[in-house]
Amino acid sequence: MSTMRNRVSLIGHVGNDPEVKQLNNDGTVANLSLATNETRKNQAGEKITDTQWHRLVAWNGTAKVIEKYVKKGQEIAVEGKLVTREYETQGTKKYITEVVLHEVVLLGSKA
Repeated sequence: MSTMRNRVSLIGHVGNDPEVKQLNNDGTVANLSLATNETRKNQAGEKITDTQWHRLVAWNGTAKVIEKYVKKGQEIAVEGKLVTREYETQGTKKYITEVVLHEVVLLGSKA
């Protein structure tokens, strides 16, 4: 049961080309966004699509796979965990929730 704690699985389309950086300590980090869509019909029978945007972060080996193979518009499946971090700017605390990736699966071609 402990493997189910803080686990996130998403399938969606990449919203931007991944931003990959080499860190001073020989590590690699990739940042990208993922759009997930949910479609439903309203009372008039019209199709409504709700889009949610997710911030994704990958480190080292996973970041290198993303750098090499993932592009804007591509459909991917990801698995990871939710992490919320905080920072302060101009005396105001801000919070960011991200999905730290453990696994990426390439599902489709570029949209």
